[in-house]
Amino acid sequence: MSKYIIKQSAPLHGEVEISGAKNATLPILAATVLTDGVCEIHDTPHLSDVEVMCEILRAVGATVTEDYERHVITVDGSTVDKSVVPYDLVKKERASFFIMGPLLARMGKVNIALPGGCAIGERPVDLHTKGIRMLGARVVTSDGEVNANADKLKGALVYLDFPSVGATENIMMAATLAEGETTIENAAEEPEIVDLANFLNSMGAQIKGAGTDTIRITGVDKLHGTRYAVIPDRIETATFMIAAATTRGNILIKNCIPDHVRPIIAKLIECGVDISDEPEGLRVRGDKNHLKATNIKTLPYPGFPTDAQAPIMTLLTTVDGQSRINETLFENRLMHANELNRMGANIRVDGRTAIVPGNQRPLEGASVMATDLRAGAALVIAGLVATGTTEVTNIYHIERGYEDFVRKLKNLGADIEKVD
Repeated sequence: MSKYIIKQSAPLHGEVEISGAKNATLPILAATVLTDGVCEIHDTPHLSDVEVMCEILRAVGATVTEDYERHVITVDGSTVDKSVVPYDLVKKERASFFIMGPLLARMGKVNIALPGGCAIGERPVDLHTKGIRMLGARVVTSDGEVNANADKLKGALVYLDFPSVGATENIMMAATLAEGETTIENAAEEPEIVDLANFLNSMGAQIKGAGTDTIRITGVDKLHGTRYAVIPDRIETATFMIAAATTRGNILIKNCIPDHVRPIIAKLIECGVDISDEPEGLRVRGDKNHLKATNIKTLPYPGFPTDAQAPIMTLLTTVDGQSRINETLFENRLMHANELNRMGANIRVDGRTAIVPGNQRPLEGASVMATDLRAGAALVIAGLVATGTTEVTNIYHIERGYEDFVRKLKNLGADIEKVD
C-alpha cells in the first residue's frame, strides 16, 4: 500500500497552480448524459474520483475519451442506452449518485445503488429522492438500491429541508428536461452549483438564480452538446493557503478565484496571515506576523467550508492561544484530531466541537492515517512542520481530491515522497 513520507520542511515558497474543481467536474460529467450530443469538458483534474465517474458514464453506454495531458474529457452521449448503474462503481464514491437525475430525465428510468465515499458522517439521499418524487417520478428505495421511473418529469416547487449541494444539483439536472417550470427553494449556493448551471445553460437549458437560495428551471425538450471549462478548485486553493500559513511560508496561488475562498481569507487574516490580490493570483504570507488563535464554525456556503476544517485545525495547533472548532455539518468529521494528537497536538473533542490548545510544543513526526480526503491533507501539512519524519497512510483518500499533490508541494520546497 502506498504512503507519503514527509520530513520537517522549510517554509513553503514559490508558485502553485490550482487544478479544476473536483466538486464541479463530477456533476458536470454526470450531466453530459442529458444530451445525445458531444460535450468537451476542459480543465478537468486527473483524479481517481474523475476516473470513476468516466467509468460510470461508459457503463450506461456513453463514449468517453480522457486526455489528462490536456485536461480535457470528451463525452459522446449519443450511445447512452442503459439505465442501470453498476454497484461496483457506485460504492467507490458518493458523487456517483449525481447520475440519477440526468439518467432518469434521459431514459425515463434509473436503477442505482446507494453511494459510497468518505466516512465523514451521515449523508442520506432522501433529499435527492424527495426532489425527483416532486417532479413526478415513482421512487422505491429497498435493499440498498434506488429504483425510479417516470413517463415524463413535470416541473414543481421543491423545498429542501437542508441546502444540500448534491440534492440541489441532482434536482436541477433532472428538471432541465421536465415539462414546465421547477423552483428549488432553500437551494445550496456553492460556486459549484453556479458552474453546473452555467454548463447546463451552455447546452440550451434555461436556469436562473443559481448561487442564490432560489433556483428556477424552465424545462426544454432537448439539450445539445457544448464546450465548457470547469472552475478552479476552491478547496485546493484553501489547502495551499493554509499550508503556506502553517509553514510560515510565502507562496503565490495562481488560477484561483478569491471570491470563492473569502471565508478562508477572513479567518486566516484573523490569525495574522498576510493575504493580498496580485495580477497573477493570490499571495499568502505566514511569515510577516506572529500568528494567533481564532474560532471556526463550519456552515453551508458562503460560510466557512467543512472541507477546509481539517487543514485549518493543523494550522491552529501551531499558533499562540486556544482555538475552538465547531463542525456543524458532519458528525464524524473530527476524526483527524486523534491522528494530530498522535503527533502531540493535545486536541480535545467533545461531540462536534474541538478545542485546539495551540502552540504548546512542536508537533512530532509519527505514523498517521488519513481518515478521509481532507483529513489526509491536514496530516500532510502537519508533517511539513513536525520534527522528524511523518508517515501518512491511506493516501488513496487524498488522491481522490488533490491532483499532483506531491509534485506541487515539492515544487514549493516540501520534503515529501510517495513510496509503495
